[in-house]
Amino acid sequence: MSNREPKPDSTPPNSKPDPERPKPFKTNDIEEEEDEDDDNDLEDDENQNDDVFGEPNSPKPQAREARYRAEKLKMDSLLQRMQSGPVSLRVHDVIIKGNTKTKDHIIEAETEELKSVSSMQELLKASQLVNLRLQALEVFDSVKITLDSGPPELPGTANVIIEVVETANPLSGQIGAYTKAEARSSTVEGSLKYKNPFGYGDLWDGSLAYGCDHSAEVSAGVYLPRFKGLVSPVTARAYLLSQDWLKFSSYKERSLGLSLGLFSTTHHDVAYNLAWRMVTDPSQMSSRSIRRQLGHNLLSSLKYTFKFDRRNSTLRPTRGYAFVSTTQIGGLAPDSRSLRFLRQEFDLRYAVPLGFYRAALNFGISGGVVFPLGNGFLSRPSSLPERFFLGGNMSPVCTVGGPTALWGFKTRGLGPTEPRRKVNDENTDPSGVDFLGGDLAVTALADLSFDLPFRWFREKGIHAHVFACTGNVAKLTENEYRNFSVQKFVDSLRSSVGVGLVVPTSLFRMELNYCYILRKFDHDRAKTGFWLTFSGAS
Repeated sequence: MSNREPKPDSTPPNSKPDPERPKPFKTNDIEEEEDEDDDNDLEDDENQNDDVFGEPNSPKPQAREARYRAEKLKMDSLLQRMQSGPVSLRVHDVIIKGNTKTKDHIIEAETEELKSVSSMQELLKASQLVNLRLQALEVFDSVKITLDSGPPELPGTANVIIEVVETANPLSGQIGAYTKAEARSSTVEGSLKYKNPFGYGDLWDGSLAYGCDHSAEVSAGVYLPRFKGLVSPVTARAYLLSQDWLKFSSYKERSLGLSLGLFSTTHHDVAYNLAWRMVTDPSQMSSRSIRRQLGHNLLSSLKYTFKFDRRNSTLRPTRGYAFVSTTQIGGLAPDSRSLRFLRQEFDLRYAVPLGFYRAALNFGISGGVVFPLGNGFLSRPSSLPERFFLGGNMSPVCTVGGPTALWGFKTRGLGPTEPRRKVNDENTDPSGVDFLGGDLAVTALADLSFDLPFRWFREKGIHAHVFACTGNVAKLTENEYRNFSVQKFVDSLRSSVGVGLVVPTSLFRMELNYCYILRKFDHDRAKTGFWLTFSGAS
């Protein structure tokens, strides 16, 4: 690979052209007869031979038509050969143009696939993939790939010319309001991104998010598509996170940490997280189990995610399947305050098209388990922030990754509870409880989506759905596994059904649902009625 200009076609006039390699369209390929006895005719012929298409002294229309017909016949012949079978071809050189700041090896790393092609068909597919990869770097305003014939002495070869236009405005920002799965309410988020300051395709960004209930996050990070010859991108992010769970579990959580993305491909992702975490109870009303979790601790964990998604859409899947498995191991730091635990989650989805009104039936089942590591782990409590909590104002269709959501149940709206501390205050609810979360969680869903018989709704993608879901969480640690049984777990499953209207957009999925609670328990936070949910693709 190089930055040198492509060599001009230097084929001698008497050489025999290669029928498999059509020449680029050039007007100076038209041969003219020379009259050696007439100097004026010779001069006219030379001038005509040097003409360029579109200039005042261009060849005659009849010559141009003949040239056009010849080139068209060659192209038609090539297309017929490509349709009948592979056309043997290999890449001789990849020429990069237009990158004044971006390093050559950053672009070359995304074009390695071009060197391994063996046919014209493979070259076209590889060129399209390389174009998408270069645009995904977010440092170019445009990417243009041109295929040209290789050197005349190397028949059956091609040169690939990549022309890029680097971004004219490297600074960008955005602001918006979102509803996240783990949040109690909407948040306002703003971010600022600076692209490619050092020419390594690096993306630097800072973000700020603030929730209506005093939850906030400040973070800054960098993304490197290629670092020290690694085959996958590397990310690093420092963050300060504050979460308010006083209303549900009588505690606040604050984390200061660093997250490193070590390995990332289409199906695999490995990340390391190091954070200093503090759990407090400003209300001084937390239950006994919550009070035992208060204080400082160190989170040093390695997280591996395997994701395989063959669905045709993440917001409205009508065919395909998806599987996500996440394994997290904590306690990698040699510190007595380091949390040692093992957390495993899985999620399986399958969509079946029904063949009418774009109807599709979506099935899903997810589960997760967490427990401490070390001697006597089943007699000790698991870490509170690592436990599973079900419920929330989101759609289970979009949240793929583990057990989280149930239609009709509020955030942290079910599972083991414990009464809060009693205080002599008339304004305090004496029946208040803390939701403690669980060490084992299972959810399942079925969703039937279909188009409405109105053209305007179909054009906007608005459709209806009928759904049902069920789920449960249970405690296994602190010797509670002795009281656990599958039959008891199934008998205590919570469930709901409903019908609703779905409005998908390019950013999120909005649902207006009517939910009917089939089963809940005394302290569960669930209601029968109308729900409005906003969910982004996971």
